[in-house]
Amino acid sequence: MTLRLFNTLSGQLDELAPADGHSLRMYACGPTVYDYGHIGNFRTFLQVDVLRRFLKLTGTPVRHVMNITDVDDKIIRNAAERGIPIGEYTPQFVDAFFDDLESLRVERPEFIARATEHIDKMVALIQKLEAAGAAYKTEDGSWYFRLAAFPEYGKLSKKDLSGIEDGARVDVDEYEKDSARDFALWKAAKPGETAWDTPIGRGRPGWHIECSAMAMEFLGESFDLHAGGEDLMFPHHENEIAQSETATRKPFARHWMHVRFLLVDGKKMSKSEGNFYTLRDLLLKGYKASAIRMALISVPYRHQLNFTFDGLVEATNAIDRLRTFHVRLVAASLPAGTSEAMQAAAEKARVAYFAALSNDLNTADARAPIFDLVRAANTALDKGEFLAGDRDAVLSVLKDFDAVFDVIEDRDAGPTERAVAWAAQEGREIAPELLARQGLTDTEIDALVAERTQAKKTRNFARADQIRNELAEKGIVIEDSKDGVRWKRK
Repeated sequence: MTLRLFNTLSGQLDELAPADGHSLRMYACGPTVYDYGHIGNFRTFLQVDVLRRFLKLTGTPVRHVMNITDVDDKIIRNAAERGIPIGEYTPQFVDAFFDDLESLRVERPEFIARATEHIDKMVALIQKLEAAGAAYKTEDGSWYFRLAAFPEYGKLSKKDLSGIEDGARVDVDEYEKDSARDFALWKAAKPGETAWDTPIGRGRPGWHIECSAMAMEFLGESFDLHAGGEDLMFPHHENEIAQSETATRKPFARHWMHVRFLLVDGKKMSKSEGNFYTLRDLLLKGYKASAIRMALISVPYRHQLNFTFDGLVEATNAIDRLRTFHVRLVAASLPAGTSEAMQAAAEKARVAYFAALSNDLNTADARAPIFDLVRAANTALDKGEFLAGDRDAVLSVLKDFDAVFDVIEDRDAGPTERAVAWAAQEGREIAPELLARQGLTDTEIDALVAERTQAKKTRNFARADQIRNELAEKGIVIEDSKDGVRWKRK
């Protein structure tokens, strides 16, 4: 099945396929670990996760590289304020980032590249640019890329770049350059700053050189796809293209994927607006990690997502419908045979689901046929018209759905427990209703449900009601049905 994905470089939907005919080589910009990640960051990582999962589902192996920027101006500043070296400052945020990815069920890339572990590759690339006449050294010992050496600069963002765009992330420095638009490759060491002794002098890498050097180290001089948030398009990705293609005389990445910004309640997320949320903030308010995942991926990556708490409630309810149906379908005692109508409904949903994701990863259109199938199957179950031979067909569709969306299996307790433990350690506020739901493992809940079932059999209804109420206080809902007793966490 052909995946057509919007290519920022060409400005159109292009087929995305491995150039070597084997595995798709992709690089996705990772975090700068100066603080905890916020939901805007994680929207991008989740959308990249949707891409890699769909590629794998359709039989395309992936060679995925993500960088960790563990040296930059903010990291150096924050570490200095704490009076510790960056090597002691960044690990807590690196660990937190991967904990958050795990909570959101984001698959780990095949390769994680930390900037501080690849200084030699960056230095070698700068030396190559110097040999090409595109890099020069200033009197203070810093190195810059000469923008005039790359006439195609701006081909990605399609902007008039005769001046620096307001609000863009650019190199801020006081060093003398040949041109105001030239960008830093290497920054000379300042007193007390983290620095490396290298053949080009003592200092540290500029932001842009990191990604070029590490992408080419793991994927080669030219690869299939480069992904990141739309805020990175200019100047970061433009600069990557300029320095990489100047050094190699080859296309850096054939395909570029950019994820749109996230709004919160219709406004740009910011601490001053009071609408800035990390993943942990939402978990500590009592929302489930699976609901956050669903909310952040349900709007296609090229569309503006307006994140709201009502949207989180909708995502929670949608997941509950899927989980309840899945449990019901697996446990149901069904009459023998197959239903032509249900087989056709399952196949229709499967075709529509794959078609939607193949069309620029349209996750909204991909959800719709799955829920249509669930409604049709529930109706058939209610009427006793769902037959045993139809179960596998519907479960197969749900399996393909969850291979990308990954929300049906309930694994929400772990992320919540980690967030609560972290909050207790850090002295962060925890929602009272969330605290009330803590303390029972799945095994303990199963035991109480079994005790309640036995109490009902022996007509000890007082004990049965007591167990139901105790579980309800802990956020556990018991559902009695003709297919047996089920429980779920609110």
